[in-house]
Amino acid sequence: MQIIYYPDQERVTECMQLDEPLLMLVKHDESEIIISCIDDSFEHLILLKKVGYSEREIDKYYRIVVNNDGADWTFVCPTDYLGITDRETRIKRFYNNGIETITKALKLIGYEVEINIPKRYRRHLDIFN
Repeated sequence: MQIIYYPDQERVTECMQLDEPLLMLVKHDESEIIISCIDDSFEHLILLKKVGYSEREIDKYYRIVVNNDGADWTFVCPTDYLGITDRETRIKRFYNNGIETITKALKLIGYEVEINIPKRYRRHLDIFN
């Protein structure tokens, strides 16, 4: 995975050492991680734009906020994810692939923390019950 640091690696490393929250975008195909201190980009769409990508690219990424307390995953499954038309199958695949990919990305940048899906993003997870 290629890692893109915003504004640069030194600033992100400093934030990590201070345990500041980081915004992290992990591309679904595992080719790229974009990472920034939350105070430098404020929101995932803004981070994407700051590194030169169109905001329309957001659905190609898993969106995470991470520090040593854990990784909060903004669970938003695109309706066209992997071309899967069945909603339940699509969400299950997105969840399973996301857990695997996000875990790899977190380890790559030095975090071994639990992945949490905040309550406000759990509306689609009723399919697991």
